[in-house]
Order: sequence, then structure tokens, then C-alpha cells
Amino acid sequence: MADPKGFLTTGRQEWPRRPVDERVRDWDEVYVPGGLLPIISEQADRCMDCGVPFCHEACPLGNLIPDWNDLVARDDWRAASERLHATNNFPEFTGRLCPAPCESGCVLAINQPAVTIKNVEAAIADRAWEDGLVPPRPPDRLSGRSVGVVGSGPAGLAAAQQLTRAGHTVAVYEREDRAGGLMRYGIPSFKMERVHLERRLRQMAEEGTVFRTSTAVGKDVGAKELLARHDAVVLAVGATAGRELALPGRELAGIHQAMEYLPLANRVGEGDLARSPLSASGRHVVIVGGGDTGADCLGTAVREGAASVTQLDIYPRPARGRDEEAEPWPTYPKIYRLTPAHEEAREVRAAPVADADARLFASSTVRFSGDAAGHVRELHLVEVDERRRTREGTRRSLPADLVLLALGFSGPDRTDGVAEQLGLEVDIRGTYARDAGFATNVPGVFAAGDAGRGQSLIVWAIAEGRAVAAAVDRWLSGSTRLPSPIGPYDSPMRV
Repeated sequence: MADPKGFLTTGRQEWPRRPVDERVRDWDEVYVPGGLLPIISEQADRCMDCGVPFCHEACPLGNLIPDWNDLVARDDWRAASERLHATNNFPEFTGRLCPAPCESGCVLAINQPAVTIKNVEAAIADRAWEDGLVPPRPPDRLSGRSVGVVGSGPAGLAAAQQLTRAGHTVAVYEREDRAGGLMRYGIPSFKMERVHLERRLRQMAEEGTVFRTSTAVGKDVGAKELLARHDAVVLAVGATAGRELALPGRELAGIHQAMEYLPLANRVGEGDLARSPLSASGRHVVIVGGGDTGADCLGTAVREGAASVTQLDIYPRPARGRDEEAEPWPTYPKIYRLTPAHEEAREVRAAPVADADARLFASSTVRFSGDAAGHVRELHLVEVDERRRTREGTRRSLPADLVLLALGFSGPDRTDGVAEQLGLEVDIRGTYARDAGFATNVPGVFAAGDAGRGQSLIVWAIAEGRAVAAAVDRWLSGSTRLPSPIGPYDSPMRV
């Protein structure tokens, strides 16, 4: 550890955000450009180089966090990049999009604010690109085997890069017109600008990975045909089937899944559309669902100029600190977190009916009502207790011209025909069933990421992609030297 007293003398300081009134007028990342480098060495110095670094266990990738904290503190960016990339293919993604369970597992977090692990990770990744430390790494020789990867989200890209570097010929099939999966059309650019995705895709193409976009497996090319074309197939199609809200009035126009709304807004940013047909501009927006997808909708609606936007969360408002009995360290606690989108909504007073930051906690939707033309105009809700029992006398309604359902996802899209064409077994959750080696019941077909695990975090998707690559390499070659950070049945630390 570079400074044995760093955690005693230096307080936690995070990547500064741009002023709200500035950033809500554009779609750039919310953080001050270059704002990390002046503070990050001192922040890395806060790492205690623990004898048992629980941050390793909290991160499914097994990131070597104390190692690269020490190297950053010593200003050795090249070595820090090598340590970081040894376990994570895309640290610039996780450094922006991961909720950082590693910080909840930080030993310092027992009684102090945790080390800013996520910020250090982003700083190393960005510095590595600036200094040319992330060159393409094509294989020395080819194996003569080919792999088809279906889906270009974080799991598919991680699997493809690992398998390409192992010498296999890899083609990635993506049904959208651009690669990237939800990182392209689901994640708003104010959370991660597309330059980070584009340069990784260029790196992968230069390494030899082939991308076949606008190709829907199961429709444009049959799933059986794809399997006949390759020696192995990895299904990394995500869990994009949105959960429904079967309530009176659901059939009204103006009620949409979040993943109908967000991709259109992102296509405006890509230059495909001048204006989203579902734009929140001038509308009263209600978002049903209190998770990250709902927050993405919130930040997007604010930038589109919504007349008002309110987010409903069925859970009670969390405490500001960890409940040591229910969620003891080092588990990831459910606490009150103010995301950049909620900070923006609070300052622009996007939801006058909400307490502070556009969220109404402990709120359950009852029904929707509309006008004579069949368009939604109101959402009716009721307050509930921690067991979701109705609180008498709390029924109310909110104006709603646009309702966005952000209730999570139930598994892969079943309309693509892949499961039926291949005869895949599907488990009770609606995800692809697989064994301890990520293999499905169809020889040569493997499942990775949310398609097999269910809805999860980006860091788990990348870990799954790396692990399934090792399983595929072993199946094709008889052995493997690729790392396998997790198994398909591993789960986050919990009580």
C-alpha cells in the first residue's frame, strides 16, 4: 500500500458531476470531463491493502482491486491497466454502469465511506485508452474451429473477445442494426457515451471478431442453420421480455414498456430519428418501477422536456445507512441512493407531488383511466405497507399522458423462435436451462448472461461471458487456459 495512513487522512471524494442546469440540456455524460485524474491517486491511497480483501469476493470478476489501487497511487498506469484488464474485458463499461458491489464489500466500509473503487477503475480504463495501452490482441494462430455468439451485449462481447483471443473464429450475430445490445439502445448516453462502446468494437474487429448486425437468429437465419454453420453456439441474448402490469386500463394508448421508450430516445442520439415518437416532451409521465431502468427513463424524460415526471416504487423508502442485522457488511445493502437522474429531477422539480426526488415510495398502481379517444390520462395508485398491504384512505391519482413500465425482465424474448427451433429446455424462470458447464441440453449450444442467469448486473454479465468462453474452449479443444471467474449457479453475497 502506497500510503499506510491514507484511509485515515483522506476522505472519500467522488467523480464530480456537471451542474444540473447544464447537463439536463444535453446528452453528454453527467461527470466533469477530466475531473477524475486530479483526485484519483489520493483516493486510491485510501485502499488498505487488506489481508483478506472482501472486495474480491463482492466482485464476480474477482478484480484485483488492491493491486491496481496501489499502482495508481504510485502513478504506474501501465501496470494498473494490465492488472485491471487481466480480469475485466471492459472496465470502462463497468466503471460507469456497475453499481459497485465491490464498494459494499470494502473492508473500510465497515465504519467509514468505502474506497471509490468504481471511480479508480474508470480512471485506469480511460487513461489506458489515452496512453495507447489497449492495443488489439489478435491470436498468434487459429484453431480451425468457429463459434457463433448470438447477442452483442456485455456477456456476448466478453465471450466473443475471449474466444477470438484463444484462436477460434468468432462471429457475433446481433438483431439490431448496430452492435452493443442494451449498452447501445437501452443505456442512455448520459450514463455512458457511445465512444467507449465504439472503440471496443473496433478493437474486437481488429482482433478478428466478425459482427453480423441486422441478423435476427431464429428469423433471418434459422437457429439450426446457425448451429450447423459453427462448431459451437453461445446464446447471450439477454433477458429482454419485460414484465407486464395486468391492470384495468392497460390497453389504453400511451402505456409502454421502458424498453420501447429508451431505444427510441437513443436512436435520436444516433441520428436515426429527428424526434422520438414516444418523446416525453410536454407530457405528464409516470414511471412504474423503482429500479435502474426506471431511473434511466427518468433522466431521459427530464431531458426531453416532460411537463412532469414521477417514478413509483412499491418498496418503502430505504434508510440512508446499512441495516446491520438484515444486510450486514459485506453484502450489498438496499439503502437510499440518489442517482444523477434523481438529483436532476429534484433540482428541476420534475415531480411536484413527490417528496424530494421524483420518487413516490410504497406506492402501488391500481388502474389506468383514459379519455374518449382511448388514450391514458390518469394513473390511480394506493399506498402500501412493507408487506404490500393497502393503506386505507390513501388512494389518489396522477396525471399521466405517458406511462412507462419499468418492472424488470422475465427472461429471453420467446418470440424469436430460437428455443423452439433448437428444442432448448427452459427453466421455471423462463431462462435457458444449463448445466454446471453453461451447456444447454443441445450439444454444442451454451447459454450466458441474463439469458441463463436472469436479469442481473453488467459485471455479472461480463463474468458469465468470460466463464462461458472457457467452457466453450474446453469443449472444442479438450482443455482451456481461459479464466472462469464464476459458475452458472454462483450468486451475489447475501445473508
